[in-house]
Amino acid sequence: MDSASYINLEERAGAHNYHPLPVVIAHAEGAWVTDVEGRRYLDFLSAYSALNFGHRHPRLTQVAHHQLDRLTLTSRAIHSDQLGPFCAELTDLVGLDRALPMNSGAEAVESAIKTARAWGYRSKGVPGGEAVILVAQHNFHGRTTTIISFSDDPVAHDDFGPYTPGFEVIPFGDLEALRTALGNPNVVAFLVEPIQGEAGIIVPPEGYLRSVAQMCRDANVLFIADEIQSGLGRTGHTLACDAEGVTPDVVLLGKALGGGIVPISAVVSRDDVLGVLRPGEHGSTFGGNPFALAIAREVIAILATGEYQQRSAELGQHMLDRLTSEAPATVREVRGRGLWAGVEVHEQYAPVRPRCEVALDLGVIVKDTHSTTMRLAPPLTISRDDLDHGIDVVLKVLG
Repeated sequence: MDSASYINLEERAGAHNYHPLPVVIAHAEGAWVTDVEGRRYLDFLSAYSALNFGHRHPRLTQVAHHQLDRLTLTSRAIHSDQLGPFCAELTDLVGLDRALPMNSGAEAVESAIKTARAWGYRSKGVPGGEAVILVAQHNFHGRTTTIISFSDDPVAHDDFGPYTPGFEVIPFGDLEALRTALGNPNVVAFLVEPIQGEAGIIVPPEGYLRSVAQMCRDANVLFIADEIQSGLGRTGHTLACDAEGVTPDVVLLGKALGGGIVPISAVVSRDDVLGVLRPGEHGSTFGGNPFALAIAREVIAILATGEYQQRSAELGQHMLDRLTSEAPATVREVRGRGLWAGVEVHEQYAPVRPRCEVALDLGVIVKDTHSTTMRLAPPLTISRDDLDHGIDVVLKVLG
């Protein structure tokens, strides 16, 4: 079958909940993918940071093959030899006490919402059923019914009600708005992306996260950092919050934690927060399965060296410098940190989707978000020459 046949079959037999670029990938290695006709493309998207370590990283595939021959699933009804070491290694990596493994990023967010509410009722003393969680405008935390209830993106939100109550939306990066909202004694948490991904790689003002952490601490409110896209090396740090020397009360991880092989997510927090959960109150059959845990443990070991955080910082600065200094007149703003950038065009040059399709024709995979922004997220393993080639193509299609 050729690409057109695969795409037509997907259109006929699958749900139309995505609008992918017209390419059908059959093989991948490192920063490069190959379609069914044998044409190669440079991956400048990395599956929205799920492929931070590139396609089929040899250390990760070796661990996956080894674990497949040993044990893949137990459920949490019994113990495995992977769960304890995973939790200990992950908490050491991010500087917290306990970890709760799940599968998808949205599951981690849902788990954090449940945990924060239980903490509010059992530890803070909020009256039953009155807990409030603060979230930021233009957020993206997933697409479950509860999560889209506090989304202001009409594509994600509209026609899926009735919506879950208990959330208050405040402007991203606005400390005064946060201060006002924290005046409500029933607020139990502030759930926020350290850098907003789906919104267009929106970096908050310098010092924002540090102030958020202090204000939440002063108000006895949990600071929940959704690091599912921004974490695990993407921004030049293990966590995006590390740029400001901040340790949140709760960290949400996913995507790259599975090494581009298997879905796994995690809630990582203090003992007094995750400790509020009791047996039977929360769980998942596949959450914490030994196959995913073994791969995630190798991801943690790779990150523990600091090599990829440094690569992301150095190559990312090079990428941002080039995008900023060589940007054509179509570009309104370049935003980013590490190997993660959003290039926003002036309104009259939107949408950028056709420019992404031209980039695809030129052999580079990039994707649009909210019509005006092209987002770039090359694998942290990418060579400088490949990175420059991708930047050359991006600048060409933006011109």
